[in-house]
Amino acid sequence: MSDTDAPRGLDLGRLRQHLDLERPGLVSGELSAQRIEGGRSNLTYRVTDGTTEWVVRRPPLGHVLATAHDMAREHRVISALAPTPVPVPETVLLCEDTEVIGAPFYVMECVPGTPYRTEPQLAALGPDRTRAVALTLVDTLVDLHAVDPAEVGLAGFGRPEGFLDRQLRRFAKQLDASRSRDLPGIDELHAALGRKLPVSPAPAVVHGDYRLDNVLFDGSDRLTAVLDWEMSTLGDPLTDIGLLVMYGEQHDIPDFPVPTPGGAPGHPTPEEVVERYARRSGRDVSAVDWYTAFAYFKLAVILEGIHYRWTLGQTLGAGFDRIGAVVPVFIERGLDRLQGVRPPHPQEG
Repeated sequence: MSDTDAPRGLDLGRLRQHLDLERPGLVSGELSAQRIEGGRSNLTYRVTDGTTEWVVRRPPLGHVLATAHDMAREHRVISALAPTPVPVPETVLLCEDTEVIGAPFYVMECVPGTPYRTEPQLAALGPDRTRAVALTLVDTLVDLHAVDPAEVGLAGFGRPEGFLDRQLRRFAKQLDASRSRDLPGIDELHAALGRKLPVSPAPAVVHGDYRLDNVLFDGSDRLTAVLDWEMSTLGDPLTDIGLLVMYGEQHDIPDFPVPTPGGAPGHPTPEEVVERYARRSGRDVSAVDWYTAFAYFKLAVILEGIHYRWTLGQTLGAGFDRIGAVVPVFIERGLDRLQGVRPPHPQEG
């Protein structure tokens, strides 16, 4: 693949020109690239000059939701967390000029490691390693939430006051921007979440989409990098643990297009995940059902946006045709969680 034969959404010739201008000597040969599969939102590419590999992130093609897909925010938070115990890739360059490749983008180092997206991947590790990997994920989240935002230059990264109420309103607006069909129960879920808002703990750096396939592990089961910071901000840290619980629950749907690896042998139950987080962080997690229901609502909105882009022919990759069928499941699970009802977990009993 040459500079003129690039994956859709990335002009390698223009990228090379920009890198040569901003980082002279960085690139030593002709660039080639391939899109990294797995993401459902921002587009990610592995780029190499034959000697060194980098990763380029840019927003999706076409319909882009307000407040989402902010390359500058991703670049800022990753750069700020570099000196902390939270493992992140080294950033190389941020470009907000849309004339270069057609959208803002940033370049970072390519960190070696595996994102565990499926139960079979974890099952191949065996129960002991699977449990260790999942608990390391929890411990790294505790490390993230222990970072003092002011000490790393993120004091103004978000507005923690009124965070949950503002998040609910923001995702309701994003839902309205992507409405193209009737979604029974989603307005009921939104209203119920608003009536039962918990009191947030002290604010922290929130990842916003923290899950197993958004981190990398090396062959020694060491977590090498936390990725996909597009939804990060300062806010209620328990929103991240609600997401972890949601992804650890089971849905019993064939070819489910959303990673839910919690059924792999050895994977801790959602209750064990919450207990581990509570013990290590010292935070009160008694409202975890609300946070899990909110995670279902948020993901329902995000997936509906992706489904909408798919109907417009503006998505890349396989599996998008199944996204629309997942949204009603997430709505139902969110309503159940608000009532304290959760699906059975294969590691229980």
